[in-house]
Amino acid sequence: MTTYTELTNFIKKNITVKDEELKIILSYFKLIKKNKNDILLLQGKVSQVSYFVKKGCLRLFFIDDNGKDVTRYIAFENQFATALVSFITNEPAQETIQVVENSELLYITHDDFRHLMKIVPKWKDFYSIYLEKAYVNNSKRLMSFTTLNASERYNQLFKINPNIVKRIPNKIIASYINISQETLSRIKSKT
Repeated sequence: MTTYTELTNFIKKNITVKDEELKIILSYFKLIKKNKNDILLLQGKVSQVSYFVKKGCLRLFFIDDNGKDVTRYIAFENQFATALVSFITNEPAQETIQVVENSELLYITHDDFRHLMKIVPKWKDFYSIYLEKAYVNNSKRLMSFTTLNASERYNQLFKINPNIVKRIPNKIIASYINISQETLSRIKSKT
């Protein structure tokens, strides 16, 4: 059961679930280990899997029209990651999922995820909470791009999620907060 400890705690933190229901939910998750720089999903492919990060880090990114690498989301331990729009719509993903650090992941397929919503009603509650949090996080991040300057975005990131600053290469940090690597270096040298 130690394989599922983190996921169990995460689920229980978000919903009240009976032991029997929890066992059913966990039975649909499988463990995989992936190496740094492995690609879990290529842009243009349909997202059929949702990942829970047990150990390590994933990032979701896309290449914009100018060929620039743009990081949209970074997931560390105890976070889910998937190309959510593709996962929901069953259309090709507009982003790639890459392993940033050697990682241990628990994954569930799209079909199993949907099946769980039918057989364990509480899983719908979990999904609703997950979607709400994703919406709030994306809205706050988008707002920061229009209301904060580069230095303020970096400081906000450091305050909200210091793991990103401590564990992620500068290139990815810069693409995540939408600044150049040179600007990031200047900001970091002043702190």
